[in-house]
Amino acid sequence: MAAIATTYFETGRSLGQRIRERNDELLALQPLRRRGVRTPEFPFARHFDNSRLVKAPDPVRVREMRLFSAAIAVLFSLVMIYGLQHFSAIEGGYRVETEKQTVEQLREENRQLRLAEAQLTQPGRIDTMARQLGLAEPAPGQVIHPNARPDASAPVLAQVTPPAAPVR
Repeated sequence: MAAIATTYFETGRSLGQRIRERNDELLALQPLRRRGVRTPEFPFARHFDNSRLVKAPDPVRVREMRLFSAAIAVLFSLVMIYGLQHFSAIEGGYRVETEKQTVEQLREENRQLRLAEAQLTQPGRIDTMARQLGLAEPAPGQVIHPNARPDASAPVLAQVTPPAAPVR
């Protein structure tokens, strides 16, 4: 400030020109003053009082934000529905494949059981096992079929007749 005051009364030069000359002199003296050491810098905190500022409502911006939020909500819902359907379809495919494997396993088990039944019900096998146990073929008239009507002339092995009820 003192440098400006001493040159303030000089005539013929404007204030801007004198300030530029003074700044050039100071800039030329800076390397001599530093001597290889940087000038320390100190940050100064500036406090701004924005309490008097009031945000003006912008109805166009509010409408745009509501429209944008609704569009994002619809898009999110569509993506979630697609994802749900996709994953349920994949899960259904796995379930179908599991059921196919179960059906194939049951078919194989059924085939094994039919083979075992066929082996166990062979008349020749049953006949040899009966002979080993000492059994003989039944005599004619010894076999009674439950569906057949009994012949009255055939001999009866045993017969039960209920007792007659007493008359009163």
